[in-house]
Amino acid sequence: MTATIAMITFDTTDPAPLATWWAERTGGRIEQENDGWFVIVALPQGIRLGFQKVSDPTPGKNRVHLDLTAPDLDAEVERFVQAGAKEIHRENMGDDFRWVTLADPQGNLFCVAEGH
Repeated sequence: MTATIAMITFDTTDPAPLATWWAERTGGRIEQENDGWFVIVALPQGIRLGFQKVSDPTPGKNRVHLDLTAPDLDAEVERFVQAGAKEIHRENMGDDFRWVTLADPQGNLFCVAEGH
């Protein structure tokens, strides 16, 4: 028997606004809200994101992060920044692969790479 990924979950002190932010950025929809302590976002690709209320999010670097792709990296990064994300770092591995690390409005790191 093998394990399957049910969802990618973020610890947060305020789940609803962060879930809404991610749903808007990814074309997802709020699938379930549990009295403000857990919100699930269903993405068009069938992946689910969970946002779990905690009193103190895990300190330090994320142990898990999202890797997203977009056909126009610079335009997508600008779209995220305009929506409240913060650009952290740009990386270029030659002409064939580049990505940008960003932080969402609550400081969770994620990456956007150029792709199709």
